Amino acid sequence: MPSSNEEKKNGNRFGWTKYVLIILVLILAAGLFFEFEHAYVPPMDKVMNPNRINTDIAYDVWGRSVTREEADRLLETEEGRLLLSPYHGAVEINDHVLELGREAFYTESFGNEVFATDVAGLLDGPLSLWSFVRAIIDNRGRGTDNLQVRVARDAMIGGRSYSRGDIIDTGLDIVPGSYSVLGMKVKYSRGRIYTGVTCAACHSAVDMNTGLVVEGAPNINLNIGEMIALASNSASFFGNAEISSLEEFVTDPNRTVITSDGRRVALPDPDALEDAVDRIFLSWTPGSFDSTIDLVANPSQIPDSFTWQDHPYGWTGFAAAGPFMGLSVLNNNVHALNSDGLSQAEASEDLFGFDKELTYAIVLQNASRGRYRWSHESNTRPSTLFIRHNPTPPTMGMNEMIHTPSFPKGSLISPDGLFVSIEGSRVWLENNAMSAFQNTLAPPPAPIDFDPEMLELGEEVFHSAQCASCHSGPAFTNNRILPASEVGASPSRARANANNWNAMIFPPMTWSWDTPVPVPLNARLLEVPLDKLDMDEVRMAYAQDERGEGGFKVKGLIGLWWTPPYLHDGSIAMGPDPDEQIGIPGTFHIGVRPDPVNSLRALIDRNLRRRVIEATENSEPLQLTNVTGTGHEHWVDEDAGYTEHQQNALIHYLLSLEFQDQ
Repeated sequence: MPSSNEEKKNGNRFGWTKYVLIILVLILAAGLFFEFEHAYVPPMDKVMNPNRINTDIAYDVWGRSVTREEADRLLETEEGRLLLSPYHGAVEINDHVLELGREAFYTESFGNEVFATDVAGLLDGPLSLWSFVRAIIDNRGRGTDNLQVRVARDAMIGGRSYSRGDIIDTGLDIVPGSYSVLGMKVKYSRGRIYTGVTCAACHSAVDMNTGLVVEGAPNINLNIGEMIALASNSASFFGNAEISSLEEFVTDPNRTVITSDGRRVALPDPDALEDAVDRIFLSWTPGSFDSTIDLVANPSQIPDSFTWQDHPYGWTGFAAAGPFMGLSVLNNNVHALNSDGLSQAEASEDLFGFDKELTYAIVLQNASRGRYRWSHESNTRPSTLFIRHNPTPPTMGMNEMIHTPSFPKGSLISPDGLFVSIEGSRVWLENNAMSAFQNTLAPPPAPIDFDPEMLELGEEVFHSAQCASCHSGPAFTNNRILPASEVGASPSRARANANNWNAMIFPPMTWSWDTPVPVPLNARLLEVPLDKLDMDEVRMAYAQDERGEGGFKVKGLIGLWWTPPYLHDGSIAMGPDPDEQIGIPGTFHIGVRPDPVNSLRALIDRNLRRRVIEATENSEPLQLTNVTGTGHEHWVDEDAGYTEHQQNALIHYLLSLEFQDQ
C-alpha cells in the first residue's frame, strides 16, 4: 500500500498534470482566435554597411531621380506639382518611405507563407517545423551563416537517400545574439504555424568575421533548391524545373482533368513528377534560384541589391520599365511570381502551351493541406476549388496581390499581370519603398589593405584591356543588353523569358500610385512611358531579337568581394586553394565558399577558366541545370600580353570599386 506521502506526491503529480492539460487546451482554444507573425529586423548596430547613399533624392518619376533641391523648385509651379504627383507616376521618397522599404525588405512576405506551407508543404517533408526549431535552439544565439538542420525522418527524394538525423546545410543566416532566421517569416494563425520568406533571405548575409549583417549582399550559400526538393509538394514549382513533356509522366490515362473548353486531359502521376522535379532542384547550386517559369532548368546566381544605376535589372535585363529604372518590376517578380506557383496559371496557354486547368491540377493535386488539395475524382474543376479557398480574392493567386489593368495578360511593368500590394495600403507602396531603400545601399569596403600603387596600376590595366568599354558609369556598367552569342555564357537563361512576350499587351498600364487596395472601380489608369528605353534591347531581353537568342545585361562591378561566384550561372568559382578547389564541384559541392580573388582570376585567365569548364562538364548536376562555366572571354593573362603582376593589380582594383559620382 502506498504511504500517505506517496499518495500526496501522486496526487500533486496528477493535479499538476490536470492543470497543465487545462492550460494547453486553453492555449489551443485561444489559438483559434489569436494570431501573430514575426520576422527579424537587425538593429543598425548589427549592420556592417549602415551608411547610405542617394539620401538627397526626393522623387522617382518613371526612373528619373529628382533631388530635394530640384523638387523644391518644381513644387513652386503648377506644372512641377503635376509632374511630382502620384497620378502622374511620381513616387515620393522621404524618411518614412525609406524606413518602410527597409522594414518590408526584412519582414514583408506578401503572404507567400500560405503557398509555401499549405500547398508546397515546406514544413511537411523530411525537414519539419521542429527540425528548424531544434536547429535554432541548438545554435544558442551564437549566430551562423549556415544553419544546419537535421532530417526528421528517412526518405528517398529525387533518387537521393536521406536518413533520420542527416544534417542539411541550409545556408540560412542567424545574426549572433538572435534566435530568428534572417529573411524567414513565421506566422501563427488559426492553430497552424506558417513560414515564408522575405527579400532578406536572399539579399542580405551575415559576415561571420564580424557577426554583422551586410545589407544587399547575396546569400551566396543559401540552399534553396534542396529545401524546396525536401518539401512534400515540390512539384507545385514544376514550372521552374526541366519538364520537356508532361505526357512522359502519365501512368494512368484514367486520371484526367477537364479543361476550360470541356476536353479531358490525362494528368501526370504526382509521384513521378515529384521525383523528376526533385532531381532538378537537388541539382541547383547553393546561392542560385530559377526565377523563370519556362519548364527549363536555368537557375541563376542570386544577385546583389546594390542596385543604384545598375539598370536594367535581372540577368537578361527584362526589368527596365516603370519606377526606379525597372527595379520595382524586379522586386515585384520575386513575390508575384517566384513564390506563388499559381500566379501564372491563368496565362498557361501562352506560357506552357496547355490549358490553365492542367496547371491548377498539377500544383494542387498533392497540396499539403486538404482544403487546397484537388482530386481527379472530384466533380470540381481545380480552378474552382482554388477560387473557393482563395486566401486573397478576387486575385487569381495566393500571395497578397492585385490584378494589373492587363490581367490575365502581362506587360513590361508586370510580366505576370500581378502587383504585390497589401489590402488597406496603396498600390505597390511597399514594393516601391523597397526599391527606394535598395538604391541607398552600398557594400562595405572589402577587408583588404589596398595598396595605392597597385590600385593605380590596376586602373591602367582596366582601361588598357578595354574593360571600361562596357563597365563604365556610376556602377561600372553601360546599362546595355548584349546578344547572348557575344557574351558567350550558357544561352538557356537568355531565352527564358521568350514566352512571356506572347502573354503581354502594349502599352503597359498601371494604376496610379495613390490608388487604395482593393482597387476601386473608378481607379486612375496610367500609361507607363517607354520612350527612354531602347526597344531593340528590350526585345532582346525577352529573346525577341532576330535570332531569337536573347541577351544578357552588362552587370555592374560594385561589391565584388561580397558576390562570388561570377557570371549569371555562378559558374566562375574557385576556392582558397586554386590547385584543388576548382569550379562549383570544387567549392559548393564540397562545402567550400568561393574565394573572391581566385574566382576573379578564373574570370580573366583562360588557363584557369579551362579548368573550371572541365570541372563543370564533368558534373551531372551542373549539366542538368545548364551551367557551363563559359562566357565573358575577355582575358587579362599572359597570352593577352599581361604579366601576373598586372593581373593581380587588376583584381586588386576590381575589389576596391565603389559607386562613382555622376
